[in-house]
Amino acid sequence: MIFKFIGGAALSVALCGGIGAADFTFGALGDTPYTKFEEALFPGLLAGISHEDLTFVVHVGDFKAASAPCSDELFRQRREWFDLVGHPFVFGPGDNEWTDCSGFQAGGHDPLERLAKLRELFSGGEESLGRRRIRLARQSPDYPEHARWRHGDVLFMTLNVPGNANNARHMPEEFRGRSAAVARWLEQSFNLARSDRLRAVVIFMQANPWASPTNRYFGYRELLATMAKETLGFGGEVLLVHGDTHRFRVDSPLRDPASGAPVANFTRMEVFGSPGMNWVRIRVIEDAERIGFEVTPGN
Repeated sequence: MIFKFIGGAALSVALCGGIGAADFTFGALGDTPYTKFEEALFPGLLAGISHEDLTFVVHVGDFKAASAPCSDELFRQRREWFDLVGHPFVFGPGDNEWTDCSGFQAGGHDPLERLAKLRELFSGGEESLGRRRIRLARQSPDYPEHARWRHGDVLFMTLNVPGNANNARHMPEEFRGRSAAVARWLEQSFNLARSDRLRAVVIFMQANPWASPTNRYFGYRELLATMAKETLGFGGEVLLVHGDTHRFRVDSPLRDPASGAPVANFTRMEVFGSPGMNWVRIRVIEDAERIGFEVTPGN
């Protein structure tokens, strides 16, 4: 497996087997745009992405600041921007778009009503957003934002796992129902990857579940346990792509619950975030035995 973290002076490379030609490349971004300045630049960023040779693009959530209005108008503007991208475009919700919308500055909305609007605008139907579209499988009418698609020997999925403790403190009943759905989607997706003998699984979500270790990962314990179990039971590589803490990085923080050792076939990559206006290019590389990923900043 290859990971190249090229950003500033940092560079780390891990290899597994010989390297072949890249099968395809996809893009990821999140936690932007937040400010008026970023909003002015964002269409240009998307235009640049559209000129890249990408199979698809995923925004992992938080397409606005937490204090920005959670209005239908802003939501529709973001949808219009995403549809201008020349590649299939998939969006997964972050806390700024729904769990934080009850705040005064955000408009004092009911978070569940805002989540319903996000589902209507960004998760309706069986296709992605963007000018060129791909078909997506949805978990259910209750959780259509949990999407899944396949390209080559890689299975991709989105999860609605927001930052800020996964909404566990503010709406515990909502959290329990959604967490159960997330666990089912992970289990079903890994079962599909195993049965079809796929060689990699890529997961997209908003939250950084390792952001608050002093709280023992409150709101994310069940998620991490399921992710560890499924990854340990999968013979291929697993890549988690998330946002939330606005720090571009590639590392391996998932631990085996039994031994405490890092899970060898798991890597996480966090996208840039405001004020960093950038996206990430993930190149899929195959050899005779493994699939790997080369990760570089988009700009």
